[in-house]
Amino acid sequence: MDILAANDRPGEYPPSWYAASAEALEPFPGATGDLRCDVCVVGGGFTGLSAALHLAQKGYDVVLLEAQRVGFGASGRNGGQVGTGQRLEQDDLEKLVGRERARALWDLSLESVQLVRDLITENHMGIRFADGVIHADHRARFVPHSHTYARKMQVEYGYDRMRALDRDEIRHLVGSPAYHGGVLDMGGGHIHPLRFALGLARAAADAGVRIYENTRVSDVSETSPARIQTAKASVSADFVVLGCNGYIGKLNGKVAARVMPINNFIVATEPLSESAAQDLIRENHAVADSKFVINYFRLSEDRRMLFGGGESYGYRFPRDIAGLVRKPMAEIYPQLKGVRIDYAWGGTLGITMNRMPYFDRLAGNILNASGYSGHGVALATLGGKIAAEAIAGQAEKFDLMASVPTRRFPGGAAMRWPLLVLAMAWFSLRDKL
Repeated sequence: MDILAANDRPGEYPPSWYAASAEALEPFPGATGDLRCDVCVVGGGFTGLSAALHLAQKGYDVVLLEAQRVGFGASGRNGGQVGTGQRLEQDDLEKLVGRERARALWDLSLESVQLVRDLITENHMGIRFADGVIHADHRARFVPHSHTYARKMQVEYGYDRMRALDRDEIRHLVGSPAYHGGVLDMGGGHIHPLRFALGLARAAADAGVRIYENTRVSDVSETSPARIQTAKASVSADFVVLGCNGYIGKLNGKVAARVMPINNFIVATEPLSESAAQDLIRENHAVADSKFVINYFRLSEDRRMLFGGGESYGYRFPRDIAGLVRKPMAEIYPQLKGVRIDYAWGGTLGITMNRMPYFDRLAGNILNASGYSGHGVALATLGGKIAAEAIAGQAEKFDLMASVPTRRFPGGAAMRWPLLVLAMAWFSLRDKL
């Protein structure tokens, strides 16, 4: 099935609260004819837009091709949480790549969060960055590990923005009896992701990037120069950056075997009273819990509960997204059981086997950065920047990310989906039990 067309109308943003509350850009034209550039970027999400912007700032002639609209995919639909760290905790990273590289990956994550802050400020995006991300443990037996991890980050990594939360404090901050403890990280926070994506697009266009929307890439030749083919255009480029994430499709088999699309869902309630919103999340932090099928939520600027949760199997979104997400939301917040839901939408993200991003030089002049596994607002933005640096000859950071092993899904691109369905069904059952 065509993941780009399975759930969405061509050239239209999904009916999300993000799309309703962002200042839309005038559509960019579609690409036609023969085009020549230094670098062709495929994908108009955080990775592609950041790569294009940073390349243009370095003096490169850049063409960006987006199959739909800029920010159309996961970049404009996600929970908006800007987290520190990689998708794996440092304990697990140390086992995977060793302590020295794990520390370097942690430092990159801090750089990624700061990059988001800096891009918002430097490009006058007018986006609020709300501080604080809470990790909430839904099982009491998980709390000791979370507290030990917070101490580890303080003592071994010198990171003083993370602290442990006991049961009373997390229930005070989150306003729900569902959690037994956790961690508060004041180094992260949350933003309006579509506004950020559109802000990157404006900045890239102002820097001279030629952006083409509704231009789907059908083939990228591993030649020098590379030839990028679309329905109405052919682009010749010295370098290519692939930032397609969960929408890679059949464009590159090596990436498709390692980055799988999965769907996730979010609702936005009606605006809540100031007192009701305060009772839900007292300090306006973002929250993500410890379930395998994760619940993540935060308050919008107009005091809506933005709640992400629920899972579905298959490429198509369920017909009743609101009903799907209302169930876990009501489990966390029974007081929202009857609240009106104004918006409900789904999105497709890319995950990897070990949940670490997949960075790779697919050929000498073709770079890939994707597979952020739900942790991409900051890391994808940094991914685009360090891809640009690698093309400019400073590849240390890109090579560090690429050094993390990324295994193929069992069965490759053909069998990965049915095997994931079995795995997700098991972990979902485990959460319930």
